[in-house]
Amino acid sequence: MSSDTFDSTTFDITAIDPFDPAFRADPYPVYRRLREEAPIYQSPLEPDVFILTRFADCEAVLRDTRWSSNPVHRPQAKREQATDVRTATSQTDLHVLLFMDPPDHTRLRRLVSKAFTPRRVEALRPRIGEIVDEVLDRAADEGGLDIVADLGYTVPITVICEMMGVPVADRDLFAPWSSAASRLLDGDISHDELTAGLAGVMAIINYFNDLFEERRRAPGDDLVSALLAAEEAGDRLTESELRMMTLLTFIAGHETTTNLIGNGMKALLEHRDQFDRLVAEPDLIASTVDECLRWDGAAHLTGRVATTEIEVGGRTFAAGDQVVTLLAAANRDPARFDHPETFDIGRSDPHHLAFSHGIHHCLGASLARAEGQVAIGSLVRRFPDMELRTTTPEYREHFVLRGLRELQVAV
Repeated sequence: MSSDTFDSTTFDITAIDPFDPAFRADPYPVYRRLREEAPIYQSPLEPDVFILTRFADCEAVLRDTRWSSNPVHRPQAKREQATDVRTATSQTDLHVLLFMDPPDHTRLRRLVSKAFTPRRVEALRPRIGEIVDEVLDRAADEGGLDIVADLGYTVPITVICEMMGVPVADRDLFAPWSSAASRLLDGDISHDELTAGLAGVMAIINYFNDLFEERRRAPGDDLVSALLAAEEAGDRLTESELRMMTLLTFIAGHETTTNLIGNGMKALLEHRDQFDRLVAEPDLIASTVDECLRWDGAAHLTGRVATTEIEVGGRTFAAGDQVVTLLAAANRDPARFDHPETFDIGRSDPHHLAFSHGIHHCLGASLARAEGQVAIGSLVRRFPDMELRTTTPEYREHFVLRGLRELQVAV
């Protein structure tokens, strides 16, 4: 492997503003060039930070438990400088599952995973269909809808509220809180954005603190009651763990699915031949949703820290080195996918990295797929002649979680 494979001088990523509207609209040409010119890109500003763009390299890191999600393995100075969700949640006494390693990660994930088994998710499909139909009935009466707010937000937030025992009447309270809290994932954010993110986290926690007390007095058939009663090998959740698991499950339970439905429908409407193919072949809905995830996924990257010396892709990383696995770039790697720049809903191989990989593979992946399949499948079947009203769809300021502000269509 030539030395310039790792040479950052041929591609200056520091000249790119990830929050520039033009970049957010279409970052994939940049990702492609980075993958071709410097697939393991060493940051010129932080020499112990690397960006990985090849599928094989990203997958290797994500499945190897020697790569940690816990920032404690970063050098002390780096931890002190951090302004992302890791620091923010530590200030609220929350130890987020996303940034835990085994054995704590294994224990806590097992406690909540029972709510997301394939059998339980399949049992939710009829209810998901009812929620979708209610939205589409209103759209038919009104002649259109905002796919992001009316469908992409309403469906998953209603499902997760019902799963967790949150009154559906309160669901609209969470949109601004969740959006602000998820912005913490972007790391390099302003003080005002950090403050708003922390406020969003605390607003959600405070809401659930009241619900915890209600469920302690009168348990119900919901996930919050189950978490309160959880006992695995004699080990109950601590108060901090309870809050963390509830926060993560709630936010992850709708934020990424909102983006999946919005981004996916944008892709279909911009590739009308594929939209029409789905109308003609509705049985392709499962592969359609996975192609939407590969093409413009809801989560674009995730990070890891080396706990020891590790070799990946011909490069040796030292303990403490941090890598950013650029999932969105990996999902268009021609070494992994045939014709990766072609949006093809009939693609037969769904093995992408949109839900990450390894022990941190998205716990709610099966639920997100089910919600996406029902929502997108029903929308296309019900309104085969829909047209875009939003001429230039804009993405939110978020970078890690990639999603649209709105997607207005006429039906």
